[in-house]
Amino acid sequence: MNAQSAVETGSISVTPRPSTTSSRLIYRHTLPIRIMHWINVIALTLMLFSGLQIFNAHPNLYWGNRSDQGKEWLALDAQEDAAGNLIGTARIGQHQFTTTGVLGVSKGSDGTPVARGFPSWLTVPSAAWLAMGRRWHFFFAWVFVLNGLCYISYSFAKKHLQRDMWPTRADWRGIGRSILDHLRFKHPHGDEALRYNILQRLAYLTVIFIFGVGIVLMGLAMSPRLDAVLSPLVEAVGGRQSARSIHFIIAWAFVAFVLIHLFEVLISGVFNQLRGMITGYYKVDSVTPEPGAPADVMSDPVPPAEVAPDRVIAEQTPIVEEPRHE
Repeated sequence: MNAQSAVETGSISVTPRPSTTSSRLIYRHTLPIRIMHWINVIALTLMLFSGLQIFNAHPNLYWGNRSDQGKEWLALDAQEDAAGNLIGTARIGQHQFTTTGVLGVSKGSDGTPVARGFPSWLTVPSAAWLAMGRRWHFFFAWVFVLNGLCYISYSFAKKHLQRDMWPTRADWRGIGRSILDHLRFKHPHGDEALRYNILQRLAYLTVIFIFGVGIVLMGLAMSPRLDAVLSPLVEAVGGRQSARSIHFIIAWAFVAFVLIHLFEVLISGVFNQLRGMITGYYKVDSVTPEPGAPADVMSDPVPPAEVAPDRVIAEQTPIVEEPRHE
């Protein structure tokens, strides 16, 4: 029996020869994508904080067209206890929670408790300035909208959405494995890390076309000046107060996505991920078996990445050529 047949039948054990690890830089994110990414970071952050300042003017949410007292599904309130101390509460439906110090009641500039929906450190441009808060919110909302339109147009033109984000049949077949890998905090390495998995693709598509479009439409539906133009949309969601509630929910869905996104960045290599989104270059480690290692005992091959060969930077020598994976 020769060595090859012995390996095939499993009658002997062959130890693979040592492998060598090399690294290379891939030009992963183009300049327009990087600029639009950081514009979104600034716009979304200031939209959230200015939106909370607007919300503090009436920290209650309702369904329908009316804002009748006692009909709130969410209410951030302040009450006095028997000793006259302010107690902050948050009520969701029929369930009420004490949230003093964070929601309902928080410290003012002089350190004394003040009745306020969200604390002042979460609101811009000040603790209580409704008119200016609205100006900030609308300004950065337009920045967000225009930046989003530029991103979608650029992504379609460069086929970034079609190629890198739209799930393939193979992606759908591997969704179970992808879920298990995420639950185990197992992340792809090497060339496989250059390709978005099915969960990433679905998350990005949801954020762009559901959260992004939804929060803009609900913001417009809340405007009294647009009732006549968008009345079918307002009626479809149940009224202006419903639009305000949906707007609020989507805003916090954005926050949840960002927190998960940041967590994934931290555990998958924060320096490498930040370098990719700042400079465009992403480091990939490759394992090369020594010549002569039996093919049957080598590890499973890494699926080919959707990256053009001319994007590989051998020995970390900068070469910028028509990137594909934004």
